[in-house]
Amino acid sequence: MEFVYKARPARVIFGAGSLRHLEREVLELGAKRALVLSTPEQRALAQTVAERLGSRAAGIYDRATMHVPVEVARDALAYAKSCGADCAIAVGGGSTVGLGKAIALESSLPILAIPTTYAGSEMTPIYGLTEAGLKRTGTDARVLPKTVIYDPDLTLTLPVDLSVTSGINAIAHAAEGLYANDANPVMSLIAEEGIRALAQGLPGVRRDATDLAARSYALYGAWLCGTVLGNVGMALHHKLCHTLGGSFNLPHAQTHTVVLPHALAYNAAHASDAMRRIARAIGTDDAARGIYELARQNGAPLALKTLGLNEADLDRAADIAAANPYWNPRPIERQALRALLQDAFDGVPPTTR
Repeated sequence: MEFVYKARPARVIFGAGSLRHLEREVLELGAKRALVLSTPEQRALAQTVAERLGSRAAGIYDRATMHVPVEVARDALAYAKSCGADCAIAVGGGSTVGLGKAIALESSLPILAIPTTYAGSEMTPIYGLTEAGLKRTGTDARVLPKTVIYDPDLTLTLPVDLSVTSGINAIAHAAEGLYANDANPVMSLIAEEGIRALAQGLPGVRRDATDLAARSYALYGAWLCGTVLGNVGMALHHKLCHTLGGSFNLPHAQTHTVVLPHALAYNAAHASDAMRRIARAIGTDDAARGIYELARQNGAPLALKTLGLNEADLDRAADIAAANPYWNPRPIERQALRALLQDAFDGVPPTTR
């Protein structure tokens, strides 16, 4: 057994009502004026956060956008400088946390994240920026949020359908972490527990959107899965989703939900131990089919065609993904990759090829 394990610093405040600690955590960062970031849709929550900070709120920037266009990142950084902010608070999901990371990449502003979805981006030093229709990703310790406040109360308004897809997006982080080229036993333990927690929590959220215990379990799982993504590498699944999101503007969480079962099937014969652990975590005997059924039984989308992708785009998507692939346990084969995308486009159950 050989591996390298490197722990990343993180301060996590978890529990219902944890938002009450916000001012304390801003001061813990050594900051005095915080810029609150959000999407336009979560402006009201950003306003609540700003009001809680009172005079320590430098302003609100509510233009966070999916896949972080470089133009938005530059505009947000200019706004942060203009209002004298010495830290940024990212309230929301991956889009907002991604914007916070883009600001941190180009400045010394520390980021405090308050996730309201299960994306997990808040636990990773991975950033993504989209320019001229192509999304590029990278890793930089500067973009890792210094503090994360997990308050399950803030996820109660997350629509059930988005809760499910956001949760399966999180599962994807842990699933690929189990067969990453730099996997290690510590992260594998965390990955399996994270998948198990989400597989248990999401059906509870589906049954009752106000079930705080189910919401807490799902958020706990998302934290663990995000931790895995922040410590080990990505593979084919993430490459495909970055391609579909950055080049075809498909919605992030829904795309992850559709693609994951097919990516797992592609790699099944080359990552047998990982597949056993995923299957065990979700209580099934087939990892790929089990994830597909988790999505189907909880009302999640199953086909790329329902997300706005045109069938004519499949060849280009396969070309982009194959041209500069991430490391993967199975070699990337253009024909098999194109077949994978066709299955994901049609929404059929995953096939081992």
